[in-house]
Amino acid sequence: MFGSISRGTTEIRNFLNGEDCLSTIRCFRKMGIAIETEGDMVLVRGKGLHGLSAPEDILDCGNSGTTMRLISGILAGQSFSSVLSGDDSLCRRPMKRIMKPLAEMGAKISSFENSGCAPLSITGGPLQGITYRSPVASAQVKSCVLLAGLYAENDTSLIEYPLSRDHTERMLRAFGADLTVQEGFSDADGISVFRPDTEQNTIFPEADKTDRSPDVQNDCRISIRPDPDLTGIMIDVPGDISSAAYFLTAASVVEGSEIVLRNVGINPTRSGILQILQDMGADIAVENVRCGAEPAADLVVRAACLHGTEIGGEIIPALIDEIPVLAVAAAAAEGTTVIRDAAELKVKESDRIDLITRGLKAMGADVEATDDGMIIHGGKPLHGALIDTQNDHRIAMSFAVASLIAEGDVILSDASCTAISYPGFFGDLAGLQSL
Repeated sequence: MFGSISRGTTEIRNFLNGEDCLSTIRCFRKMGIAIETEGDMVLVRGKGLHGLSAPEDILDCGNSGTTMRLISGILAGQSFSSVLSGDDSLCRRPMKRIMKPLAEMGAKISSFENSGCAPLSITGGPLQGITYRSPVASAQVKSCVLLAGLYAENDTSLIEYPLSRDHTERMLRAFGADLTVQEGFSDADGISVFRPDTEQNTIFPEADKTDRSPDVQNDCRISIRPDPDLTGIMIDVPGDISSAAYFLTAASVVEGSEIVLRNVGINPTRSGILQILQDMGADIAVENVRCGAEPAADLVVRAACLHGTEIGGEIIPALIDEIPVLAVAAAAAEGTTVIRDAAELKVKESDRIDLITRGLKAMGADVEATDDGMIIHGGKPLHGALIDTQNDHRIAMSFAVASLIAEGDVILSDASCTAISYPGFFGDLAGLQSL
C-alpha cells in the first residue's frame, strides 16, 4: 500500500505470498499500480500520493480486514469513487469503527443496507484533519485514520489506549511521512503527561508507572502532517511472529522438542506471546537481536512444563491474534489460565471465543467461555475430535498444534484456509515432525 502511494520503486524482500497480501496487490493493480512479483520478491512501481486511478470494478479484499480497513483511509482522499467488498467472513466484520472517523474527516462512505459491514462505497474528496479518540485499541483503525490524514488539509491525530501495533507508524516514517508519537500522554481530568517520542530497544519494555494513578490513563497520541513527499524504499520483512506462534507453542508442549526460529520480528507492540509463554514457564531464548525499523531475533524453543497464568489488560493488543494458540498452550499446562479483556476475538474472522471453547471441549479440555475471554483448567488429556474452523486460518492452525498432544485424530473441517496467512504451514509442521 505505502509503496503504491510513494514516488519511485519499493522493493519488498521476504514477501509473504498469503492470500491477504495477494488481495492487497490485486486491489492496487486495479488502480493502475504496476506490481511485479517473483517468489518472495515484490517490486511496486509507485505513482505518488495522488497517482491512483479509478478502478473499473469492485475492489475485492478477500478475507483481509487489514486490506479493507487500511485501503479505506487511502480511498477517502482520492478524486474518484470506489466499492470495497470481500468474502462472506469479511462482509460480516464491523466497519463502523473506520466509517465514523472517516465521516468526521469529511469522507463520503456508506455500507450495504446501512449494516455497518462491507460492501463499502467510498466517494473520495477533500478531507479535514481531526483529533480522534479510538474506542478500541486497533492498529487497523489507527492506520486507516493516519492514511486518510495524508490527504487532509491539516494535521490529523489519533489517541488510543493501550498502544496497539505500531508497524504503520514505523513504515510511514521510513517512507518519509512527518509523524510523531507521544506515549504517556493523558488528557483525563485536565491532566497532561508527556513522554517524548523514543525508540525502545528492550524486547519486553516494562510499563512506566511513574505517571500512573487509578484516575489517570496514559494514552498514546499519534499525529501526522498531510501531503508528505513519500519515496519508495527497500523493505526486508522479518518473519511474522503470529506465524511463529504456532511453532513456539508446539515446541513448548511436545515432549523432547527443540527448534530454532530465525529472523522473527520482535516488535514490542506485537511480541506479547513471548512474554506470556515465558510467564507460563516456557523455555525460550532470544538470540542475535537485530535492532532496526522492525527489530528481529532468532528464537530457540525447548519443551517445558507449562503452568497457568492470567492474560489481560495492556498486553492484549500485542497478542490478540495469538490467543487461539495460547489457549492450546493453556489446555496443556498445569493449573488455571484466565484470559480476559479479549472481547475483540468475537469480531475476528470468526467468533474465536466460541470456536476455541467448543473445539477444546470437544477434545476433552476443561474450558468455559466468558464475555471477554475464557477460563481454562489445564492438564487434562486431549483426544481427537472434529473441529469446526469456519474458514478461520488461526483456528485451523491452533488445533493443528493441539493435535500434536492429542490421542487420536483431529479432523479440521477446512484446513485450506491456512493459505490466508501461512500457505506453507502444514508442510513446515510435517517437516518438523519428521526430524
